[in-house]
Amino acid sequence: MGNYKRFEDLAIWKEAYATLKGCKDDGFKDQICRSAVSVPSNIAEGYERKGTKDTIQFLYIAKSSCGELRTQLYLAIELDYLNREIGNVLLPKTARLSIMIYNYILFINKNNQS
Repeated sequence: MGNYKRFEDLAIWKEAYATLKGCKDDGFKDQICRSAVSVPSNIAEGYERKGTKDTIQFLYIAKSSCGELRTQLYLAIELDYLNREIGNVLLPKTARLSIMIYNYILFINKNNQS
């Protein structure tokens, strides 16, 4: 898994973890928070697995949760559950995070083909 000894050192885990901090709405909060928590949790769980296949599976789950979170943010903005300015800060972070996760999957695949 590269030069990292802990999943907490991964930039993608840190970014996923930081995305949760703006979640304050009570009505929509639970689902948004579950998605936001799922992203770094699945990155961590995959990182702690022994096999590359398991790691990649959990990274794909994290990426899917990131897409779910982005969708919920769009809905939260449109329903006025979330301030548009905050949402417009979080949306690009989730898009960037999704790309980071995918690039990490590609990196793992590339380094395990030999």
